[in-house]
Amino acid sequence: MKRALVTGGSGGIGAAICRRLAADGHHVIVHGSRPGGLAEEIAQDLRAVHLQAEAVAFDVADRAATATALAAILAAGPVQILVNNAGVHDDAVFPGMTGAQWDRVMNVSLDGFYNVTQPLSLPMLRTRWGRIVTISSVAGLTGNRGQVNYAAAKGALHAATKSLALELASRGVTVNAVAPGIIDTAMSGEAFDEATIKRIVPMGRAGRPEEVADLVGFLVSDQAAYISGQILSINGAMV
Repeated sequence: MKRALVTGGSGGIGAAICRRLAADGHHVIVHGSRPGGLAEEIAQDLRAVHLQAEAVAFDVADRAATATALAAILAAGPVQILVNNAGVHDDAVFPGMTGAQWDRVMNVSLDGFYNVTQPLSLPMLRTRWGRIVTISSVAGLTGNRGQVNYAAAKGALHAATKSLALELASRGVTVNAVAPGIIDTAMSGEAFDEATIKRIVPMGRAGRPEEVADLVGFLVSDQAAYISGQILSINGAMV
């Protein structure tokens, strides 16, 4: 049984990924930014159906706090599956974007990637098997009005994914990113009504969190051992 950490595991997509990985037989560590709350509920729900799960809480943007939390997790053994799903958006047109808005998005999405992935990478390499999947966004591929900070962070994660894949490839560790389009979550529900979705998504609907989770489930499986350094879009033919 492999241990899998899903950051932002209490969100819509994160929760679906946790459920998929637990159903596939992994011990899932459900991350939330605060103790208790949804992350603990998800872990309890998984344990209630005899799946392996636990909850952890730390702020991925806080390097010291993240290092302390990960050291405790690693005391029980390496994490061989990492899904970097934690992220936020704080939208504004660029001329009116504050430094705080820029920093908040970068700190969680980009610094959070480093703060979590770097401490877990060496223990993973020692096992000569690992899967790192970062959840990005179609905005990182195409850009989006009012989201210069968000698109910049996601685009940087694409570059980091490709570079890290090159570094880890010889040790059996794959590194990929998944770039969802409009997915049926609370976050997208606030931004897109049904008419807008039908207009901009060729398939005429939002994706389901479970569809993203299915792609992640494949990427962390043995069947995906030769897929690395890729940005895989799941967006209903938007791009």
